[in-house]
Amino acid sequence: MDIYKYAMQMEVDGRHFYLDMMNKTNNKGLKNILTMMADSEAKHYNVILVMQKNDKTEFSADTEVLTNVRNIFMKMKEEKDIDVDVSQAEFYKKALKTEADARKFYLERADEEEDSHRKEIFLNLAEEERKHCVLLENMIGFVSQPADWLENPEWYHLDE
Repeated sequence: MDIYKYAMQMEVDGRHFYLDMMNKTNNKGLKNILTMMADSEAKHYNVILVMQKNDKTEFSADTEVLTNVRNIFMKMKEEKDIDVDVSQAEFYKKALKTEADARKFYLERADEEEDSHRKEIFLNLAEEERKHCVLLENMIGFVSQPADWLENPEWYHLDE
């Protein structure tokens, strides 16, 4: 198995999933979050593509994504924008499992990698997938009980 082709396909599949989910929701905030996640998957694809070509690539983490998502949720709370489809929770749970599996994949690749630069990139990708898991856990909580979730102060830690 070519790990790079496998990883790139994971990222393509993830991007398509998030874009599909974006088209299935009417909530502007969730649309923005899903677009950011799709963009992140495209970025991961490009990083892996460069690695596959044996080129040195720099990986810049999406450091502001969690902060941006927190801001989106804050705006949704202020505007009382809680128009969501509860049935979407199952899709987000599926995505959460996929992201957790991707994180595990990247951690395993990092353990196997001898080149320190590539190892670091795999670890960074694993960290990005962990952040996606945090986002999805919060999205599941939000779509399951939007009004209660927005009022619960526990989600405020998103940018930490």
